[in-house]
Amino acid sequence: MTDSSRLVAKLVSGSNVLRDSGVNMYEYTEQLTYLLFLKMADERASRPLNPEQVVPEEYSWHQLDGLSGDALEDKYAAILRGLSTQPGVLGAIYRGAQNKINNPSHLRTLIVDYIAKENWSAAGADINGDAYEELLERSAGDTKSTAGQYFTPRPLIQAIVDVVRPTIADRVVDPACGTGGFLLAAHAYVSQGASSLTPPEREHLRKRFVTGVDIGATTSRLASMNLLLHGLGSITGDSLIGNKDALVADPGERWSVVLANPPFGRSSTSDIGGGDDDGAEIFRQDFLVTTSNKQLNFLQHIMTILDINGRAAVVLPDNVLFEGGAGETLRRKLLAAFDFHTLVRLPTGIFYKPGVKANVLFFDKKPAAEQPWTQKLWVYDLRTNMHFTLKKSPLRRSDLNDFVDSYLPGLSRDERIESERWRSFSYEDLIARDTVKLDLTWLRDESLEDTDNLPASDVIAREIVEDLTAALAEFEAVAATLEASTSERAD
Repeated sequence: MTDSSRLVAKLVSGSNVLRDSGVNMYEYTEQLTYLLFLKMADERASRPLNPEQVVPEEYSWHQLDGLSGDALEDKYAAILRGLSTQPGVLGAIYRGAQNKINNPSHLRTLIVDYIAKENWSAAGADINGDAYEELLERSAGDTKSTAGQYFTPRPLIQAIVDVVRPTIADRVVDPACGTGGFLLAAHAYVSQGASSLTPPEREHLRKRFVTGVDIGATTSRLASMNLLLHGLGSITGDSLIGNKDALVADPGERWSVVLANPPFGRSSTSDIGGGDDDGAEIFRQDFLVTTSNKQLNFLQHIMTILDINGRAAVVLPDNVLFEGGAGETLRRKLLAAFDFHTLVRLPTGIFYKPGVKANVLFFDKKPAAEQPWTQKLWVYDLRTNMHFTLKKSPLRRSDLNDFVDSYLPGLSRDERIESERWRSFSYEDLIARDTVKLDLTWLRDESLEDTDNLPASDVIAREIVEDLTAALAEFEAVAATLEASTSERAD
């Protein structure tokens, strides 16, 4: 068993202990984050060479030594409160932290048997990071929590990064970073050539190469810890993850690469836009349209923060491709002012949240010009006649090999060749479509014609559930729009 596998097994067995306290895997990972940071800070303070006191002594790991029962529970709660007020990465990880382990004996077991016996600093970033990442993936699969909504399938992330090909010259951002999967994959991709990097480039790769934002306090703290365990950022510096709503304002900063899977769901808590709607609670002059559709707002935000000649890859649901009104306006903008060159129709059954029909949009930001920048949109259909489930038939990186090969990463797109699942559409054809709908299909669904080749019954059942869930979401959106329209007329 590898060191990484051993740590995973140990951490997962720790979660089993806490199940008796009603703590699910997601909450366990959060509690583990608090304790892991304390232990690593203690190791840093006691190392033979260049010891450094990262955590104030009154909140240090040693304060928990020898305690049990109510005394342990009280001291741990006091430490969490104290650390939540600290600056930098300390405050980022502990802000709003609460002890959810209600049984003091279980807390002591986790501290003594699962955390204290390991030297986490000596294990190395690769081992710690891999173990923690697997724990996060298991958290996403915990049906008792909402963790899955933040989790993008790792094979999909890897394929996206493989075609975007970030370099050491880039700065990568994810404005809805979840637990940091895209950021870590981009870092790992560039790290393959770390031996040839100069000292300033290595410093850039560790401290400035990636930036993330997430609105969830728990999720952003998990991302902060995830990056630290993988060797990104500094335990004594500021967190590379911002805990805020990315949609509230233009950050003023621009990035050369944007990788994102914004949260699913149709409506924001308020309309966000740059239109003339006085009812919008948040006004952004950089936005082209005012809409309550969260994904359209994230698309506008990414259009803003992407630097000239920057590259973006964004996972967005089907409604972005066919919704009228604001959706049509943004699609016209995307085709004209950006080089929207590639679209992947993703299969169902790959996300933890049911009812998701999503796509990956690849586009580059270009300088202002009189002629549209998009000349040809290439579409890869990974959905039609493809059947995946989370457990029995999960998406694997090899399932995306044909797409990656067809993309021709690093080569001219003029050299691309069409195939059964890979077609190109000219700008003129796209703009001529009714409301510029981009839900482009051409393959025939074999299951509708050949009953002998139907997928397994559980796969069919899951796809029916997902279709119904997606349809209900669309009906809900229509109802919300009608309600808003009726309210406006009444005013």
